[in-house]
Amino acid sequence: MTLSRFLPLALAVATLTAQDAATASPRWSEAAANAWYGQQPWLVGGNFTPASAINQLEMWQADSFDPARIDQELGWAAAIGMNTMRVFLHDLVWQQDPAGYRARIDQFLTIAAKHKIKPMFVLFDSCWDPFPALGKQRAPQPGVHNSGWVQGPGAKALADPAQLPRLEAYVKGVVGAFGKDKRVLAWDVWNEPDNMNGSSYVKQEPTNKVEMVLAMLPKVFAWARAANPTQPLTSGVWVGDWSTDDKLSPMARIQLNESDIVTFHDYSNPAAFEKRIEFLTRYHRPILCTEYMARGNQSTFEGSLPVALKHRVAAYNWGLVQGKTQTHLPWDSWKQPYTGGREPQIWFHEVFKNDGSAYREPEVKLIRELTAKANGKKR
Repeated sequence: MTLSRFLPLALAVATLTAQDAATASPRWSEAAANAWYGQQPWLVGGNFTPASAINQLEMWQADSFDPARIDQELGWAAAIGMNTMRVFLHDLVWQQDPAGYRARIDQFLTIAAKHKIKPMFVLFDSCWDPFPALGKQRAPQPGVHNSGWVQGPGAKALADPAQLPRLEAYVKGVVGAFGKDKRVLAWDVWNEPDNMNGSSYVKQEPTNKVEMVLAMLPKVFAWARAANPTQPLTSGVWVGDWSTDDKLSPMARIQLNESDIVTFHDYSNPAAFEKRIEFLTRYHRPILCTEYMARGNQSTFEGSLPVALKHRVAAYNWGLVQGKTQTHLPWDSWKQPYTGGREPQIWFHEVFKNDGSAYREPEVKLIRELTAKANGKKR
């Protein structure tokens, strides 16, 4: 895409951002953010997609929405002390049927509340397949990690200024519907916004994707604030050097300056995990790790979760139950799929096998013990 084609989108976003800023609630103060966090238990959970869904679309579309499986899996999570989940939404499902989508989100929240689990909802996502499409989703590619996950809004909508009103309606619609719902913990407005999917779909990505998202991300924050939610907004930093302000990338600077609460991702060893927490303490806001735990990458429950408790940082591991996302398989499965009887030495993500039994019993014992210790419950 040429710069001349990109300019209309940038100008439209800049103009509309000014309009939304006039009506949006302001970014939370440090005091307000810390007061909110002080009312929460120590938050521990996972990034949740039921085993029956390959991606956000299959999770939420009417024909494949699976409340029975959701209920079962959230019950398994609650039984080991988990009290929150990070859950991805999608703009295309809202476009297709806003009323039906609202009803399914409400049903999901009712199920989650039954298990005393408060979700953080994710509005947009720059990871994996850039071309999402409604309807029946493809079957998992044998032996490949997250072979069916899709981006939102996706490459075509991101590059088309005519899509902005639709995307605005989605953000304001869903945050407007649930922005004062006590069953909702927070809103993550954009997951890994500058991820170019170098190991998978990079050749299919727009070359100026990062520039387009840089222009749109402040707009999404403004749309969400315009709905005046009582829950905090965030977008998690995930790559780069966060040690000082002058080392931040342009995207990370927007994420940290716009967020009410600080969120980050870390799939490295415990020492690096703790160092990143220390870097982010200068913002004097609650810190939540919204992705961690990749066993083959030295990111483990045993290593990271005690560090998170030490600093009272919320911890959301990737995944919960082995299923169609196949994220128990490593990232390198994109280069060499685990087929023909080849299995990884250890699972990359996930806590439970498909039948609800623990992948590693010492891990779930640790989660039970640490959450009980932090939140004063016997388990």
